[in-house]
Amino acid sequence: MPTSFTLNGQPVTLDVDPEMPLLWAIREKAELTGTKYGCGIAQCGACTVHIDGEAARACVTPVSAVAGAKITTIEGISGKTAEAVQASWQKLNVVQCGYCQSGQIMSAVALLTDKPKPNNDDIDAAMSGNICRCATYHRIREAIHDAATAL
Repeated sequence: MPTSFTLNGQPVTLDVDPEMPLLWAIREKAELTGTKYGCGIAQCGACTVHIDGEAARACVTPVSAVAGAKITTIEGISGKTAEAVQASWQKLNVVQCGYCQSGQIMSAVALLTDKPKPNNDDIDAAMSGNICRCATYHRIREAIHDAATAL
């Protein structure tokens, strides 16, 4: 059954099972592979995208739930907040293996959009659902503070 939504600013219609997880529709049908599969149960955050501006786990979101929504993936993230986060990530060498980073960045951008000057508790709460197997949590927190200062 076809489902229509906006993906990175472009209208799309995907003819997929309505219960297919959004993650697989994005990766396999739309061929945008920046959003990663990690756990499949919304615990690791590697699949984080924005649905109507809110961070959400694509691995547990059925395509039917996003009909008419605006979906943004790491490939489509833009604007001052996204640019500040990406610049801080590079400046502070946050990335180690990189696998989780698209989800980390998507969560960080959502946080700074909602709360431009977060404290450590705000950052820890917003990022708690994002697991980094390389344990770069300290650099992630520093980069979020750096991006907030830049904004």
